[in-house]
Amino acid sequence: MFLAGSAAAPFLSYASLTAVYADTPKDVLVVAQQLDNMTSLDPHESFEAVGSEICGNIYQKLVTPNLDKPDAIDGDLAESWSAAEDGKTFTFRLRKDAKFASGAPVTADDAAFSLQRAVIMNKGPAFIISQFGFTKDNVAERIKALDPATLVITTAEPTSLSFLLYCLSAGVGAIVEKKVALERAQGEDLGNGWLRQNSAGSGPWTLRAWKPSESVMLDANPHGGRGSNVKRIVLRHIVDPSAQLLMLQKGDVDIARDLTTDQLRALEGNASYNLVRKSVAGLMVISMNQKHPHLAKPQVWQAIKWAIDYDGIQKNVVPLTFVVQQSFLPAGFPGALTEKPFRKDVARAKALMAEAGLADGFEVTMDHYSAQPYPDIAQTIQANLGEIGIRVKLLSAENRQVLTKTRARQHELALTVWGTDYFDPHANADVFCVNLDNSDDAKVRPLTWRSSWQDKKMSDQALAALKERDPARRVALYEQLQRDHMAASPFAFLLQKTTTAACRKGVTGARLGTLSDSHSYATVRKS
Repeated sequence: MFLAGSAAAPFLSYASLTAVYADTPKDVLVVAQQLDNMTSLDPHESFEAVGSEICGNIYQKLVTPNLDKPDAIDGDLAESWSAAEDGKTFTFRLRKDAKFASGAPVTADDAAFSLQRAVIMNKGPAFIISQFGFTKDNVAERIKALDPATLVITTAEPTSLSFLLYCLSAGVGAIVEKKVALERAQGEDLGNGWLRQNSAGSGPWTLRAWKPSESVMLDANPHGGRGSNVKRIVLRHIVDPSAQLLMLQKGDVDIARDLTTDQLRALEGNASYNLVRKSVAGLMVISMNQKHPHLAKPQVWQAIKWAIDYDGIQKNVVPLTFVVQQSFLPAGFPGALTEKPFRKDVARAKALMAEAGLADGFEVTMDHYSAQPYPDIAQTIQANLGEIGIRVKLLSAENRQVLTKTRARQHELALTVWGTDYFDPHANADVFCVNLDNSDDAKVRPLTWRSSWQDKKMSDQALAALKERDPARRVALYEQLQRDHMAASPFAFLLQKTTTAACRKGVTGARLGTLSDSHSYATVRKS
């Protein structure tokens, strides 16, 4: 159900909205979007892109990344914070004006409960918080409220303040209303069963209803500070991008979120639409398994990187949905390099192949996702590598099948996309640089392990950057690490995903972030 026109207007059923094509009510924002990538709307459990985005609009965190300055962190519920000399004790002072949707004030006790809850529940995103040494047995002592406005967090080891802040800015750092969660608790689930399909946040929106693979409805939080004149948001699950475009053009939706390059081209330059774009933290990468004897040669790593036509792939295959990015950090992250040292240079690549003793080339397989644009990109890479003697057999499969194969170290080359877990350089440095145990039965299996690659110097560099407490020095360490990784790693980074919100004329204020939980409708307006 959603409200049409104004508070006094009659309710229209969801079915009546879909039955006709008409301009949407002026105080209701209707969005066409693929909504099947979500299993829970409990912020301490949700770890899929769409679910994280919705939670980001319902809940607030202590701090949040600055959407315009990637090296800056802004206060959200916290108005200030400080670190003790020991590097382990961090104090946060909370705003006194923040309120939950219930009208209750947000307190440090709610914040302590929420972070404790994330650790105790130990769902998918919990590691982002628990990596600071918190366990269900010690978290009540290490994260606690001193008074209604003061929260103290004590980490197990000295920690960079910037690293802690970036982790607290992740979706798992969302603050839920303690009283509401515990009142709905079943057994010892801390309200998880209820919060999967309900909300108890202080963000600009509250959850009205969620019908899996059909719709999500959000109502304005009457106590949440926001700059929107919209009273309700209706997210409609529309799988086909062509259907999304048609509905946008006919006025049945205000925003379309999953349009392809060809469809976006049809809207470019049209004054009736506004395209909001943002490069997001999804990197397309070729991983080279070191168990293949030829792929284990550093000269071959570099030959592959110099053989690829990065600009040609971007311009001819994915001009509006990806940009070239050759570092393990996505553009928009603190410390991310946007340098592009590699370009197609067949002569240089052939010289490297000869130096490796492989002037005649070799045969290799490459796994890739079966959905477009990956087949077209894989075919271009196949042709590029063929020019330097690397004969590639393409193996196409569903996303989950490719991931299962790479997780078992059974690939040779693999063309995949990696999405970053949280807004800190360590999130990607950890998986692309660190491998402390390369044995087949290792407990921790990052992308380095999946490609059977271990470099102690690279691991040490990444861990040193993680522990560096000076923010400027820490960024400098990650910049050097990226350059070293480009020069000596079996990963060829190609492209970074760009997401677009195609908005009808008169719809303004939709914001897209580098991570999905930063996509915001807090200031969306309709005129």
